Amino acid sequence: MSKSKIMIVDDEHISLAMTEHILSTAYDVVCASSGEDAIRMFSRENPDMILSDLRMPGMGGFELKEALQEQVGYQIPFMYMTADLDEDAESKGFELGALDFIRKPFRADVLLSRVSNILQTVGQIQGLKKAAETDPMTGLLNKASAQSEINRACRQSRGALLMIDLDSFKPINDIYGHDMGDKILIRFAEIICSAIRGTDIAGRMGGDEFVVFCQNVTTEGVIAAKSKYINEHLLESAREFMGDDMHIPIGASIGCAVAPKDGSDFLTLFKKADKALYSVKQNGKHGYAVYRASADGESHTDSDVSDIGSVITILTERSQAKGAMVLSREQFKLIYQFLVRVNSNYQKRMHIVQFTLNSRSKNSDGIPSGEVLTAFLDSMSATLRQSDVITQIGKNKYLVILLKTVPLNARLVIDRILDNWRACEKSLTTEVFFEMREMD
Repeated sequence: MSKSKIMIVDDEHISLAMTEHILSTAYDVVCASSGEDAIRMFSRENPDMILSDLRMPGMGGFELKEALQEQVGYQIPFMYMTADLDEDAESKGFELGALDFIRKPFRADVLLSRVSNILQTVGQIQGLKKAAETDPMTGLLNKASAQSEINRACRQSRGALLMIDLDSFKPINDIYGHDMGDKILIRFAEIICSAIRGTDIAGRMGGDEFVVFCQNVTTEGVIAAKSKYINEHLLESAREFMGDDMHIPIGASIGCAVAPKDGSDFLTLFKKADKALYSVKQNGKHGYAVYRASADGESHTDSDVSDIGSVITILTERSQAKGAMVLSREQFKLIYQFLVRVNSNYQKRMHIVQFTLNSRSKNSDGIPSGEVLTAFLDSMSATLRQSDVITQIGKNKYLVILLKTVPLNARLVIDRILDNWRACEKSLTTEVFFEMREMD
């Protein structure tokens, strides 16, 4: 176990040497002969505590504490040495946050005891503070602490704020249980930490939502690499935990905003990263988007392009997910109209299926809860192929297009959807009906 480090600040060389001799028997010690020297040395030495003379030429002990606190932005454990008998000075010191005073000349055992008590108190306080700031499941910063730390960091340096959302997490809890869901969340946090540096800040905002501030990262290539790394390792872990036959389309969607270009405080960056994240969710999930603002103030997530290669890069899914593609109603309508044209020209066998979910509860209006409907959508998407398409119509109805299927195979696909849904605990509260028709 490494020793605590103490910085001694004293302009009297004999006193400085004697104090160093006493403390060096139990601690790592660095010495400064003035307040100005202490400030220059602090960031390099990063001491656990400062023992400073109260009266020094130029910058005294009180001024040193205030200057260092302003420089680093947090309280530094301070103890003062003084030959004064002035009680007002002692009162002022405690008002400024000093943890103790010791009067010169002092005995070695008394100094060692006082210093030991301070370090133990600081350790207990820091332990309690860490527990209060940390998400107990993942060990990352909790929501309030992450917001505070990132707000401080983005005011002082440039960097990228990443909103990271774990896709298709609810079906894991529904199908495999909450213990498995907890294992996935813990591993997801570990993967995020392994994708960033020790100087970056990571926190859990709640549920399956995480936030990261990558200091001095402003290029899209770095974000793309992190997105690929996180998605690949998350999928590997999911298969490790749930088996290779796991069909849940698990992945991570990332929205990014850059400081100071998009803002220099947490809330501004968070809102813009959220807009970029929404774009990812609407375009297949399991990828990333970087916020960009156009000249008219509207946000978008793709820069202007001129060559066809860049256009294809934008149009292509950044990280193609397993399972069916879930689209909005308008998007589904366009796909349907296009496929009708394809079918009329090339005679491809296609079917459209409508699923209706009704609640079994007599106290409801017949519409299942939003959580149940989302779980059904996620389960159905995981069951279908990448070439199939889903949309929600109304509150409790879904349409599915099955490509290149004869009636028998289409019925087998429907049975598989229903069997997988029955395996989900939320299915106990619902009845599912379906209608199928071959597309003309």
